[in-house]
Amino acid sequence: MVPVESLLPSDSPRSAGEDVEHIRTLAASGAELPAIVVMPTTKRVIDGMHRLRATKMRGATEIAVRYFEGGEEEAFIFAVKSNVTHGLPLSLDDRKAAATRVLETHPSWSDRAIGLATGLSAKTVGTLRSCSTAGVPQSNVRIGGDGRARPLDPTEGRKLASRLLQENPSASLRQIAAQAGVSPSTASDVRKRLSRGESPLPERDRQQEVPAVARTPARVSRADGSWAPHTVALRHLSRDPSVRLTEDGRALLRWLNVVAVRNQDWDRLLGNVPPHCVKVIAELARGCADIWHRVAEELDQAGIDEAAGRSLSDVG
Repeated sequence: MVPVESLLPSDSPRSAGEDVEHIRTLAASGAELPAIVVMPTTKRVIDGMHRLRATKMRGATEIAVRYFEGGEEEAFIFAVKSNVTHGLPLSLDDRKAAATRVLETHPSWSDRAIGLATGLSAKTVGTLRSCSTAGVPQSNVRIGGDGRARPLDPTEGRKLASRLLQENPSASLRQIAAQAGVSPSTASDVRKRLSRGESPLPERDRQQEVPAVARTPARVSRADGSWAPHTVALRHLSRDPSVRLTEDGRALLRWLNVVAVRNQDWDRLLGNVPPHCVKVIAELARGCADIWHRVAEELDQAGIDEAAGRSLSDVG
């Protein structure tokens, strides 16, 4: 039991806010209301704002609570799931908005897993994913409702497992499987193929691939994984409310996501460039690089100016 005045509202999935009539109905029922769910560190109500308001309307000073164990992102998903399965149901628009947000914070979750959490069909979530691609970090892996990771493209998972095994031959199969997004049995098969000097891909998958020499006039080595920190930084930036909740911020995320292509995607994209378009695309790429370089310089200068302004303010 905690004082009702010590609790705060949370980041509710309800766009219309609380329903006054529902609060009055709960308050007038006289029945003992189930405990509400609260974040222990912030005292914010994750599930049960209508019950909290009804308790206050009854004149009570304390309310039964259960504390939630987890982070803010998990708390939001819990709130959505709770309001889908009981209480005053979320509207269809609110459920779609919640699914879009979960797509941003958990892009590797399967459409079915997100649908179960938000009360939508997997088909609807798939449509939302396709419409939100520009602002949603992409992944080669989908995590289902059973918690198992499954690669969208099994050949990419095998290739990544092959590279990881070559870089760290002593790694366990379970570790390789988790990093590559494949099953331990697939990781074991890749290790056996490598030990025999064979391709990590089965014959059926190798037949679908066009030889890289025939497709690409030049290759660029990205085996050092130097772009991985950029991917992580973009993922965190996509979750920042001050960026993703503004129109200009979303436009910036779309621009950044366009150039933040995964290493394996570069191989595919460069491999499919028609020979007669190579020079034109290369020139366009250089032009885009120059523009982004100027953007970076202006942002660096803005940071220097801001730091100088703070220093002058401190002196003053």
